[in-house]
Amino acid sequence: MSDDRRSAPHVARNAAPIADVLREILPARGLVLELASGTGEHILHFAADFPKLLWQPSDPDPVALRSIEAWRAESGLFNLLPPVSLDARSADWPVPAADAILCINMAHISPWSATRGVLRGAGRLLGEGAPLYFYGPWRRAGVETAPSNEAFDESLRARDPEWGLRELEAVAAEAETHGLGLERVVEMPANNISAIFRKG
Repeated sequence: MSDDRRSAPHVARNAAPIADVLREILPARGLVLELASGTGEHILHFAADFPKLLWQPSDPDPVALRSIEAWRAESGLFNLLPPVSLDARSADWPVPAADAILCINMAHISPWSATRGVLRGAGRLLGEGAPLYFYGPWRRAGVETAPSNEAFDESLRARDPEWGLRELEAVAAEAETHGLGLERVVEMPANNISAIFRKG
């Protein structure tokens, strides 16, 4: 076991519910790009659950990349590719195309420019009908934000004024400029949601 492997407690709680949603939206075959893979535990879980898909982890943080690679090497999963360094805000991504893109728990702990970068990149990489999947705590018009999420938002903005819960309607409006439409929203445990966008 490598000392580079990091662990996030929330993964054990949310990986299975997320996989249930992914089972309904992912293609039967192809490449799935995960943005901001973090510790690497989510994509490890998904690669094991969906062996017919090829999984590409990514992250801009060198420490995260080492953790992802350590988990990957220990797992021996043939369909889990080595991680690549990817900053969503960059105009050039090291992955030329994808059949699906996942973005889990990133939008609220990064600047708005990063979410815009995700949408811009997804519009470029995804083919017609391919999904872009977001997971995390969000604000929605007409839906009361849970007190725990309000407190979380306050703590995030205290750490960095550019962080905080994103408004789903603002993301959907930006997505449309890149050819992506909001298909549906799925309520998830612990006051999170899954937001599924489609290209075209």
